[in-house]
Amino acid sequence: MSATPALIASYFTLAGDLIPFATKDPSRFDLPARAEAAARAGYVGIGLETADLRHCKERHGYAGIRRILADAGLTYLEFEVLTDWFTSGERRAASNAQRAFLLEAAGELGARKIKTIGDAHGGMDNAIPRKWPLDQLAEEYGQLAREAARVGALITLELVPGTGVRDLPTARAIAEGANEPNAGLLIDIWHLARGGIAYEDVLTLPPGLINAVEIDDAMLLMEGSIFEDTIRRRKLPGEGELDVPRFLRCLLATGYDGVYGVEMVSDEHRARSLDDAAQRSFDTTTGQFAAAGHLARRA
Repeated sequence: MSATPALIASYFTLAGDLIPFATKDPSRFDLPARAEAAARAGYVGIGLETADLRHCKERHGYAGIRRILADAGLTYLEFEVLTDWFTSGERRAASNAQRAFLLEAAGELGARKIKTIGDAHGGMDNAIPRKWPLDQLAEEYGQLAREAARVGALITLELVPGTGVRDLPTARAIAEGANEPNAGLLIDIWHLARGGIAYEDVLTLPPGLINAVEIDDAMLLMEGSIFEDTIRRRKLPGEGELDVPRFLRCLLATGYDGVYGVEMVSDEHRARSLDDAAQRSFDTTTGQFAAAGHLARRA
């Protein structure tokens, strides 16, 4: 009999009525409530965003955060999202401050993963990201990975349409060029679909290069801009028109055996109660694993 899939609630899935990138306010729900709701639903872990993590540290301290997660029975923690890790000047200075905080917190809390993205300066809809030299990106990603390894964390680079890392060849060149075992790629079904990347294309990646996966759903026809669509109109897995089971089968075929993040970002989801957001997202996702004909091995 297959094991239960190891699912984590990505930050925005349980953040409540909070629009990504529109504010630096923390989640509307305090950390103990989120941890307990995630555990009741069946999640093995959660994600925290930088501003929310700072708030949690100020309110509970690192020892308090560890106790909250342990009391809920959660064993997996990830952070998001480090930007501008490859830049210079004022952007790099701000990124370095965030980087130092996330690495410190990862060491204190045993966080397993730090999410990163490519150049999104100016917003996904408002600017064409600058083309940074691939060798520079790979070198910087490798350095970031080495720093993360010192605190026992993975680094994952997410393909996101509208950013400087939007396709598999670019992402692969950066992750392979980093040449560090804890540096990999994050594959999200929504971003593959909106980026026009076939699910089967992940099978061209070397085994082990994918070190994070996120699941959600969408309608085939995008409504509004790509940024509006991603923050307002995602669907729970199985409630949209993407072929989530086929996506999962492709990821299984790559040999991926880590946790699966459930990332729900939509107006509809933000209106749900915390318990409903946790349970519906967990149940709909496990339903898609069942439809795929397998359940992922618990990490």
